Amino acid sequence: MLLAIQLIVYIGLNFGCLLISTPLFLWVGGYLAGVTCAQLFAAVAANWLTLRIYENARLEELGLLWNRASRSNLLWGLIGGAGSASLVLLPPLMVGAAHLAPLPAEPLSVGTILFVTFSLAVGAAGEELLFRGYGFQRLLVVLGPFATILPVGVVFALLHEANPDASRFGIANTAGFGVLFGYAYLRSRDLWLPIGLHFGWNVTFPLFGVKLSGLSIRVTGHQMLWTAGSLWSGGEYGPEASLLTTFVLALLFAYVWKVPIRRQPSRITDEPAETPQPAPPTPLPSR
Repeated sequence: MLLAIQLIVYIGLNFGCLLISTPLFLWVGGYLAGVTCAQLFAAVAANWLTLRIYENARLEELGLLWNRASRSNLLWGLIGGAGSASLVLLPPLMVGAAHLAPLPAEPLSVGTILFVTFSLAVGAAGEELLFRGYGFQRLLVVLGPFATILPVGVVFALLHEANPDASRFGIANTAGFGVLFGYAYLRSRDLWLPIGLHFGWNVTFPLFGVKLSGLSIRVTGHQMLWTAGSLWSGGEYGPEASLLTTFVLALLFAYVWKVPIRRQPSRITDEPAETPQPAPPTPLPSR
């Protein structure tokens, strides 16, 4: 019963903060930055408030401690995310199944690259804090890994159904990513590994000029045009709806399993240390 109440409060706070903050951020930053910043703000506020209500804990205790281990986990995540995205896109370019074409009206701009990178970093952090934050971690404690990671991964995917040109194959692959990010948290017990994986993947696609979850984000003044069918290109949704992504996602699971992740202590998910019992008093010798 307590878990259900905690989840309702957590989700309600997130939606409430999102409803209030989205118009303001859209007005200040435009669509991409506005949506991602509002999402991060709502996730931070919902987690902070829920932690204060139920745990009397700090936000960084959710897995946001910044130390040598977290920096290492973040780096491994960035390498895995960017490397796996490149593994989806480079082979088609090398075998002629796709090619890069310039966009004359959209030349390369350093300002655009920085803006898009910032927005995607904020978006990845916001989604991971929401989906792998307090609610996820409480479920992990009460229900265990399988009953938590799989359903949350599915919910993560279903919320992408509103994206342009979403397809069943794309949503299935997105569910796989949701499960992957949950497994990454399970291995590291911090949020920096899933944030690194998420951001590394997301930021690589626009650099190649392909759609990211159905969204066209122009960065380099080029776009990737496919001669292969939609099974390999992903169609209008982008390569995330392709069989290539399914193959690479399996490799990425193996990567997260084998890479030398440094596990962090977690106040929410770790079992409390047993208090040592005092030794019984030594009886006095009888006279």
